[in-house]
Amino acid sequence: MIQQIDYFVIAPPLVLAVVAGLVLLLDAFLPVRPHTKTLLGLTTLAGVVLSLGFVIAQMAGRGGQTFCVPTDKALCSFVADGFTLVFAGLVLVAAVVVILMSMTELAGGGIPVGEWYFLLLCTLVGAVTLPASRDLIMLVVALELVSLPVFALTALKRYDGRSSEAAVKLFVVSVVSTAIMLFGVSLLYGIAGTVYLSRLSAVFSGQIPAPGTALPDQGLPAVVTVGVVLVVAGFAFKIAAVPFHSWAADVYQGAPLPVAALLSVISKATGFAGLILILVTALAGQAATWTPIIAIISALTMTAGNLLAMRQRSAVRLLAWSSVAQSGYILAPLAIGTQAAIGASTAYLVIYAAMNLGAFAVVMLVSRTAPRNELDDYRGLVHRSRVAGVALAFCLVCLAGLPPGLAGLFAKVFVFREIVEGGTGWLALVMAVNTVIGLYYYAVWTARLFTPAAGMAPAVHRPPPAIWSAMGLAVAAAILFSIAPQLVLDVTALSTR
Repeated sequence: MIQQIDYFVIAPPLVLAVVAGLVLLLDAFLPVRPHTKTLLGLTTLAGVVLSLGFVIAQMAGRGGQTFCVPTDKALCSFVADGFTLVFAGLVLVAAVVVILMSMTELAGGGIPVGEWYFLLLCTLVGAVTLPASRDLIMLVVALELVSLPVFALTALKRYDGRSSEAAVKLFVVSVVSTAIMLFGVSLLYGIAGTVYLSRLSAVFSGQIPAPGTALPDQGLPAVVTVGVVLVVAGFAFKIAAVPFHSWAADVYQGAPLPVAALLSVISKATGFAGLILILVTALAGQAATWTPIIAIISALTMTAGNLLAMRQRSAVRLLAWSSVAQSGYILAPLAIGTQAAIGASTAYLVIYAAMNLGAFAVVMLVSRTAPRNELDDYRGLVHRSRVAGVALAFCLVCLAGLPPGLAGLFAKVFVFREIVEGGTGWLALVMAVNTVIGLYYYAVWTARLFTPAAGMAPAVHRPPPAIWSAMGLAVAAAILFSIAPQLVLDVTALSTR
């Protein structure tokens, strides 16, 4: 029996992998000249756009599946369904913004360009592959392919102590989370006797008997609960959820800003994709075990993130703790465990990506003239650079969920509706309180943008074309979502099919 491979289905990650090799070859053989950096960046950008084109084509053609068991076509390792394509599209569009930010970061020198783009593309290969993974082995490998290159990206800013420290912290945290998750995965495999998520679902929901039992209704061993808890804990590290959130601020501040943006959107999106696949696809039959855990983690995460964000004076650290709080909001609908709840989490994640990338683009622009990048450096930004100031103000208002940033308001409404209809009113109350807390630090930062500076504030020069394009793309998406929120719901509805 020969396993057939559908190359059209695996085209998005395959294109990224081929372009990653091409970037290394170009970097090795092209002469060291100023335009070489631009060529490598444009090559990387072209690869991402081509991969995105294949994702759109698969959406039109309803996807497909490959790497299936020859004797059972229902057991496949790679499935390009609506869920996969929505998350792959989100990752690739966010990658376009991160690459544009990288062009500005690399223009200053000091960072090897070829290695940077190669590692970035490797991360994207894992990020696009993970939502399509339908067995435990591919899921773990894809998750590590997302994580491992980020360690090196964080440390590529040589002779920078903060960057090295951030890389070490990220490495240690990721290794621990991977070990915990692998332990949980091994327990699930040992109980169910299969690595395929669909077969795991059948075993843990009682449709078919587990190995060693004669009938499906004989019950599962108590160690299943341990496996579920360990898997949830492993993914909680990846999305910076409480109690595994303490690494976020230090890593975001020490890493180059494009890497911080990548961690806050692309890495977070893949972490949530994996968590949804494990919980909703493989462990739906154990929902009574994991839904209370997710609800408690969600409440603690949004509360801790918002309270810690209120104390920050650094713009990047504030965005880091804000990102932790946003993880709590995204987690909240998953405590319901329904298909509609998955759509609400995905919609929030899409809208959050646009808002957060826009904020990071402006923060990167300001960091060119204010290396400390504290909130006081943004005082009077609207008067010094009207476009950058208004763009950041709009993104912060969106994150707070206030008009005219209606995108953030709609995102929170989507989540509120699902958790209230799901019967977890206490979680809705916690989210409402946290939304009010979040208003404080977003409003304080926004007020600084319009307050004239008392002294000689650093001037913001005309933004380079790449960072201007990144800022414009992210803010345009946030404006579009504010005007037409139904567009987000229509797209993310695919993820529930």
